[in-house]
Amino acid sequence: MSALTAQQAAHFEALYAQSPDPWHVRDAWYEQRKRALLLASLPQARYANAFEPGCGNGELTAALAPRCERILACDGSASAVAAGRARVACHANAAIEQRRLPQDWPDDLGAFDLVVVSELAYYFPADDWHAMMARIVATLAPGGLLLMCHCRHPYDDYLTSADFVHGAAHAAPQLTACVQHVETDFLIDGWLRA
Repeated sequence: MSALTAQQAAHFEALYAQSPDPWHVRDAWYEQRKRALLLASLPQARYANAFEPGCGNGELTAALAPRCERILACDGSASAVAAGRARVACHANAAIEQRRLPQDWPDDLGAFDLVVVSELAYYFPADDWHAMMARIVATLAPGGLLLMCHCRHPYDDYLTSADFVHGAAHAAPQLTACVQHVETDFLIDGWLRA
């Protein structure tokens, strides 16, 4: 199974070299609205142990932190991790680490009652995403929530589509759908671990 390729890593580092917020997740109305809908999709007020792979500059991590006892986020880009750590510095319960997924999956941190995958999954080839889904399900606590949000428009650097990656979660027999928000621009789906 492959992780972020050298070409992908260089691509993301180049984006973050141009701006600490290359997708304007902090100030674009589209991103603010999408983040608000994602947070509103969380069925519980609080989560004990959360994980956010592919956190970028930490904007969503900072929004999730007040709803979590502990949240670990990670990204493969060193520049994204630096920006994310600065963003969540005021949240003692939030940590951001540089990890290459899937091989650096945090299997040693106990079960997660919340895993949030936002704007990440389509950077994985199809086989690797199926393997990532297996890692997510294996570390999701019984009753835990997997919440995913992905843009539906194709971009040159996507390896799969939002519909494909969300479909893989729908097909996981251990997961039961509990939340769905569908728009032309993006999907938000949530599943509970049986």
